Amino acid sequence: MEGGWSGRGGLLLCLTASLLLQGRVNTFTINCSGFDQHGVDPLAFQTVFKQKNFRPVINYSIPTQVNISFTLSAILEVDAQLQLLTSFLWLDLTWNNPFISWDPEECGHINKLTVTAENLWLPDIFIVESMDVDHTMEGLSAYVTSDGHIVYSKPMRVTSICRLDIFYFPFDQQNCTFTFSSFLYTVENMLLGMEKEVWEIADTSRDIVSTQGQWELLGINKAKPNMSVGSSLFDQIMFYVAIRRRPRRYIINLLVPSSFLMVIDTLSFFLPAESENRAPFKITLLLGYNVFLLMMNKLLPVSGTPLISVYFALCLSLMVVSLLETIFITYLLHLANTQPPSMPGWLHSLLLYCTSPKIFCPTALWKENVGPRLTPTHLPGLTEPRGLVGKNLEPREAELNGDSGMTKTQLTDLWVQFSHMMDTFLYRLYLLFLASTIITVIVLWNS
Repeated sequence: MEGGWSGRGGLLLCLTASLLLQGRVNTFTINCSGFDQHGVDPLAFQTVFKQKNFRPVINYSIPTQVNISFTLSAILEVDAQLQLLTSFLWLDLTWNNPFISWDPEECGHINKLTVTAENLWLPDIFIVESMDVDHTMEGLSAYVTSDGHIVYSKPMRVTSICRLDIFYFPFDQQNCTFTFSSFLYTVENMLLGMEKEVWEIADTSRDIVSTQGQWELLGINKAKPNMSVGSSLFDQIMFYVAIRRRPRRYIINLLVPSSFLMVIDTLSFFLPAESENRAPFKITLLLGYNVFLLMMNKLLPVSGTPLISVYFALCLSLMVVSLLETIFITYLLHLANTQPPSMPGWLHSLLLYCTSPKIFCPTALWKENVGPRLTPTHLPGLTEPRGLVGKNLEPREAELNGDSGMTKTQLTDLWVQFSHMMDTFLYRLYLLFLASTIITVIVLWNS
């Protein structure tokens, strides 16, 4: 397109550009008269717009340098079952068009213009991990500066593949990648670079992501490997995005109620073993815990086996074992007060070993503490069963058991002591489990 000089006193300004047409360099001038008063005349750029189907270079042996930057605005969804990360980001691409240049002082001090993106050549940059079609909004514009520098920004909703490890849910950290590359241009035609430093991208994204959602951005790093497809080599930039789940919601809704139920179940050991209300109380707790798991199941990952699922399974197992132990002790005490069976020798020795402070000499302890009238008060921490307090032994009760050489009262006392030992062992196991849970949560939360 050619422009001429017209009108004395009128402002006639020329924008010079070079176009590569059929292997030779041509120059043309664009009349930009009146841009500062009446706006930009679209016809002035028609020659440039007609070349949008070709890579804007003067020498096709020189690759186009495209610089990339992005801002991670939101982490919308992390699908552990499909191993997908859905995020929203702003992608910024910059490159130079050598066919566009003007002198701002001669063109009404215009340094930068906005041009509809569909009128310009755009690099075909895509995200390799993306599993969705790029639905770019129509009508986007790009900034064009007086030296031919083009800045093009577009919003992107990206659903990308990410290898997710949910074992430490809800204290899990995930590392995903965004790999930017050209779909068509090899390294001979296009090279990729950074428009901003990685720490700038990370800081800007962290400030935005920190205000929303259940994920927080830990950091962003980059690598610059090349991708080989057959005999073609493509330049690419890989960004490593580290994110961490905010666990407060899951601690309040999952861990705290579960821990409260476990603490109440632990306190149930202070009920007398021979109490008739102990077993119904534990059954109520067990049913309540199952209802809690059913209601909170939707908060748990649908795939994999996270550590919190193992914790719930252990809690449920301990409650079941505690209930079975209560039923067994109730039956044992009933049997001991009616027709006490003989105690096996190995169980007798284990009982002495576990209840004596002199565990290194159980035999001597047995000779010291066991006499013709052994009662639970002879051993530490045990009291005489309620049914035997103030009860005078009848002759039949004082008869020796033929197998063990003990009276019925002594056998009753031993079985009562054994039931208390089982209670003590399970109670300490509960305390150990609760302490381990608290320590694990603190370590994972602060790591």
